[in-house]
Amino acid sequence: MPRDSTSDEPLLGHRNEPSGQQDSDTGFSITCEDLAPLTDPTNPTLPHQMGGIEKICQALKVDPKVGLRSDEADSSSVGHSDQPKFATRSKAFGRNILPAAKSATFFQLIKKAYNDRTLILLSVAAVVSLGVSVYEDYGPHHDPDEPRVGWVEGAAILAAVAAVVFTNAINDYQKERQFLKLSAKKDDRSVKLLRDGRDQEINIKEVQVGDILLMEPGDLLAVDGIILKSHNITCDESSATGESDAMKKDTEKKCYVISGSKVLDGSGSMLVTAVGTNSFFGKTMMAMREAQPEETPLQLKLDLLAESIAKLGMAAAIAMLVTLVAKYFVQAALSEDPFPPGADIFSSLIKIVIQAITIVVVAVPEGLPMAVTLALAYATTQMLKDNNLVRVLSACETMGNATTVCSDKTGTLTQNKMTVVEGTLSLLPFGSVDEGKNWKNDARPEIVDVLIEGIAVNSSAFEDKDEKGNLAFIGSKTESALMGFIKNLGASYSDIRADVNVVKMYPFSSAKKTMSCVVESPRGKEPYRLYVKGASEIVLRSCTHYIDSEGQAKALDENARARFDQIISQYADKALRTIALSYRDIPSSEYKKFNEEDAPNDKLVCLGIVGIQDPLRPGVVESVREFAKAGVSVRMITGDNIQTARAIAKDAGILVKGGLAMTGPEFRALSKEDQTEAVKRLQVLARSSPTDKTIVVRRLQELGEIVAVTGDGTNDGPALKMADVGFSMGITGTEVAKEASAIVLMDDNFSSILKALMWGRAVNDSVRKFLQFQLTVNITAVVLSFISAIASDDNQSVLSAVQLLWINLIMDTLAALALATEPPSPDMLKRFPTSKTAPLINFNMWKMILGQALFQIILNLALLKYGADLFHLQSEDGTKTPQDLLTLRTMIFNTFVFLQVFNELNCRRIDDTINVFKNVQHNKIFILVQVAVVAGQVLIVQFGGQAFKTTPLSAHQWLVTVLIGSLSLPVGLCLRLLPAKLIPEAVIHHAQEERQPLVSPARMRWEGASNQMMVQSHFFEAIRKKKGPVRGRGLEDDGSKSSIWKKAYGAAKTSLDNLKPS
Repeated sequence: MPRDSTSDEPLLGHRNEPSGQQDSDTGFSITCEDLAPLTDPTNPTLPHQMGGIEKICQALKVDPKVGLRSDEADSSSVGHSDQPKFATRSKAFGRNILPAAKSATFFQLIKKAYNDRTLILLSVAAVVSLGVSVYEDYGPHHDPDEPRVGWVEGAAILAAVAAVVFTNAINDYQKERQFLKLSAKKDDRSVKLLRDGRDQEINIKEVQVGDILLMEPGDLLAVDGIILKSHNITCDESSATGESDAMKKDTEKKCYVISGSKVLDGSGSMLVTAVGTNSFFGKTMMAMREAQPEETPLQLKLDLLAESIAKLGMAAAIAMLVTLVAKYFVQAALSEDPFPPGADIFSSLIKIVIQAITIVVVAVPEGLPMAVTLALAYATTQMLKDNNLVRVLSACETMGNATTVCSDKTGTLTQNKMTVVEGTLSLLPFGSVDEGKNWKNDARPEIVDVLIEGIAVNSSAFEDKDEKGNLAFIGSKTESALMGFIKNLGASYSDIRADVNVVKMYPFSSAKKTMSCVVESPRGKEPYRLYVKGASEIVLRSCTHYIDSEGQAKALDENARARFDQIISQYADKALRTIALSYRDIPSSEYKKFNEEDAPNDKLVCLGIVGIQDPLRPGVVESVREFAKAGVSVRMITGDNIQTARAIAKDAGILVKGGLAMTGPEFRALSKEDQTEAVKRLQVLARSSPTDKTIVVRRLQELGEIVAVTGDGTNDGPALKMADVGFSMGITGTEVAKEASAIVLMDDNFSSILKALMWGRAVNDSVRKFLQFQLTVNITAVVLSFISAIASDDNQSVLSAVQLLWINLIMDTLAALALATEPPSPDMLKRFPTSKTAPLINFNMWKMILGQALFQIILNLALLKYGADLFHLQSEDGTKTPQDLLTLRTMIFNTFVFLQVFNELNCRRIDDTINVFKNVQHNKIFILVQVAVVAGQVLIVQFGGQAFKTTPLSAHQWLVTVLIGSLSLPVGLCLRLLPAKLIPEAVIHHAQEERQPLVSPARMRWEGASNQMMVQSHFFEAIRKKKGPVRGRGLEDDGSKSSIWKKAYGAAKTSLDNLKPS
């Protein structure tokens, strides 16, 4: 059995036995490690196993009736009057504060941003280029007519590197400060303690181990402890354990209280056993700070690409160097002139070396890091508007290729707020919260008044501000749901309670599962009225009448009971918690006979049944559907019971036919191989512990999945940290969850994750679009420079160094800005995620890159060879003047630039979509960049002169070059229409880049259908077997029919439970 799937080991490591010896340094005979098992939610140790509460209090030097004494410091630190209060106790057990997280300095962020292979490669190339060009500009062989601008290339590349590094560092710095600002609201509230024998209010940071903490409804507990006194204390531990049901606490078996939980009902006191970093909250919080982020799939692919480009660039440079050197010496040897002197040879070789270095500089895509940085910076800024606060920049692009979303249920998919979602009151049904509001208009007014009054007065819940300052009902979740229901009906519980006199109250009893109260009823048929609510089966058993749709009381006969049983069964099948509401008018004579202990729950009139559930958040169903279209599997991992989890998952569209729903202990008991096999079909994991969540994430990652985990509770922390992308809730999320996550959902909306997926895919697409454009430019420029330099008499490229600066740097930077700021479109959700192993440049991209580069190279070389004749740039006798050659080179330069301008439109789509102009009007930055490039080109051509080696062109020449440049668009169209089968595998690899689901939806449906057929077969077989014994009595009897179908259904259900997906 795998080590990480054990169910009996504690969540956080510690010892189970007290030391029994007094520590000479602290004076206490018990340590933090001894106390830790008391509040481990996965394996709690009962106080009696450690000698009882009295022995623990004795070891902690506290009297539970008095609390800690303020003068403890004086007795424990004689001679140190200046020592803080409880200094020895704090030294032994720690203070209730967490150490501040170590944040990176700006210099460290700069260093981290520069630690990138592409940036280092660029820096080396820039420094070499800078050194050589400075020598050329200021060396003895520099032409006085040439401007000294060679240094600009290297300096500009270094400036681009610096811009990328500082942009990344500033972005990281701002995100970190933004998150600190989000978390800066420190917990400075006070809590009630018993100290020196009296109740005191103490700042939460001053709570010590050994303190007696007083508990009241609404308290948010920031320490661990064990219950000393409990008067019906009920705690909500959903943020810590994921268990949505309220937990009843007592002084025997359920005595542990963990930090992060909230007191819903009751009162009492607890002994504090762990604070700060030793508490459940603190240990989880500190664990979140340990893991180091790994490189994202895009970063890994970019590193490999940078290495490949560097090798190819170096190979091209060496080839050019060898070719030009060989050509120089061959020409010198064959020339009739004397062999050149050493100084001339050295000067010529320096020029050849510069040409070779230029090839390397041109080959390196210096705009690539800028494109990635701009894409991420733009996406994170826009994502904040979509309520996604990105804490880890790389998580944005990682999310684009996520294949699985493992979501918590409580507070993530659901609202973490129990609500009346269905009901049948006065036999008038409603099927949603909104329909419940309309029920009031359909029912009789007097029945509405009775119902509202009964809910308002027969409850201990009340409305108050929660820890975040929002109005909410404080009390048990069931009572809060009912109070919320009457509030939606427009009633004020406080006004009703003020007007109605409650004469007897019978609190909720877990044994009887009911709550009752008696009120004076001056306007009723009798002077008193009894209101009863509770578990539907129990309350209905005590009812003799019910209220029909006309508001009349009718006898609850067998048919009526069967109808109510059917309603209860329908709600139970949907995993709704069913509550029956009833009342009875009581005469004075009967009221006088009531005792204080047992509620007179008999002869009741049933008002109806309501179904309570933690409802789905708005938009969850639609988001799950969109995730499925995008090839992303949504899995629910929750601490709730399997029935509720399965029902919620079905409502959300997560659990489909063929999918697997199981509990955490069942999953944990499997071997590692079986866990791996089960997780492929796993859609719901209920009753899960934090360990289960991390196991599921690990198994999915071992299968090559990119996993996003969402959650809001402390219990979600480890899985959030382990996941490739962790999402936490900004409103309801705990500090542990936020610390562990990479992205914070500011509106707590599950649907915002879908927007994050779209932006993640937009980032990946932006980088690929830029790569497609960049590599086309670079390949064309390198090959043109290489061929034209070899073919020319003076070894000079058709494009001058400064023209290459404009093409290679400015155009790259502006192209990065244009292509990296493309907003996401819904079309991105119509494709599956890209596989981790998929190449960064796919088949369609290579087709466009190589096709466009080949076209542009042939076109420019043809213009270089035949352009003078084509553009009539020669005299009548066929001779070409220097001005004619300069005009030709300018027209070639202009044509080259406009080929890139129009090709940039092609690069807006990296698939085979024909319409490259789709949604271009929505990207204003792209349009502005194109305008800026064209304006810059006009200025360079018309006014660049000697610096740019250009001459002004006529309107006719401008028109011709722009029209030739626009040929990129029809060429792109032809390449898109070119079938893949016409291009051999040896030329371009036809790799499948989409990541397919672990189990295809079609196979899942087939398995589900086959299982259903087997169940139906078992069902009808059960009917045939059960039908025989009752045949003699006849089937006219309804009870016989009901018995047959119930038994058959039970047999079929047993068969279904025994079936497992094949």
